[in-house]
Amino acid sequence: MRLDRWFGVHFPQVTFGHLQKLIRTGQVRIDSARAKTNSRLAAGQQVRIPPLEAEVRRIEQKINAEDAAFLRSLILYEDDELYVFNKPPGLASQGGSGTKRHMDGLLKSLPNKQGEAPRLVHRLDRDTSGVLVVAKTRAAASHFGKVFQSHAAQKIYWAVVYGVPKPAQGSISCFLAKQIVGDNEQMVVVEQNYPGAQHSKTYYSITDSAARRFSWVTLKPVTGRTHQLRVHMAQLGNPIMGDPRYFNIENFQGAPGLGEGLHLHARRIRLPLRSGKLLDVSAPLPPHMVQSFEALGFDADRYDVKDQDPERE
Repeated sequence: MRLDRWFGVHFPQVTFGHLQKLIRTGQVRIDSARAKTNSRLAAGQQVRIPPLEAEVRRIEQKINAEDAAFLRSLILYEDDELYVFNKPPGLASQGGSGTKRHMDGLLKSLPNKQGEAPRLVHRLDRDTSGVLVVAKTRAAASHFGKVFQSHAAQKIYWAVVYGVPKPAQGSISCFLAKQIVGDNEQMVVVEQNYPGAQHSKTYYSITDSAARRFSWVTLKPVTGRTHQLRVHMAQLGNPIMGDPRYFNIENFQGAPGLGEGLHLHARRIRLPLRSGKLLDVSAPLPPHMVQSFEALGFDADRYDVKDQDPERE
């Protein structure tokens, strides 16, 4: 295990920045030798750790307590092996360039009985809200990782899109690859033999529409490619409202009362537990989509997702 991950497991209160400072100043040693962040530990080695400054520990424990309370406010379901959170829009699943606050980092504030931080087993885009599954143990992470890789987990998304998709129910199947478009890296539709091309497929169905200008659609991805649903709806000619990258309607004029932000929500997930039982969890809409639903006359309560969502054909 890498030294930084070892610290994350055994000393989650030590931030990555603080750990780097300790290593840079030679305060962390492996078998009496200076360590590096990416040093790999083996069984039997001794790691020397300096006493943590009381003030740093107090501040970080306070932050951890606040982070833990925040995460607990998002819990939709919990058992001995997993959490299901209702991730808010704007919060990244993992860190990246310029991203300091993200689910992966916050999870360190909810260690299990062995002191291990929970693990992400799938991802949502930063601006996509809804159900996010997190494993509490290594064994659970391994199981649910295989569940998602084998497509045994059924994910259902709700989106508000521009226009009315035709036909009203169908599928989108194409190959996607990353390209630089302007100043951004984004996914584009490519030919099958394009370098790095990955197949993607999504089932969609119109749930309701408003004035033939906007539609509420239910989306069921078969594959899990980066930005898949956003690219697929744009490819269909019905981009998702509030999408800063893939909304491609020229001279678009909005409607009064619409909320701001990406209108894509991971509404529901169904997946097999290690016990053999089927977990079925739904997440309420985020505030900006509630606002848009009200403005467009969409009644989320009218459609019970557990009984009336259109199924794959």
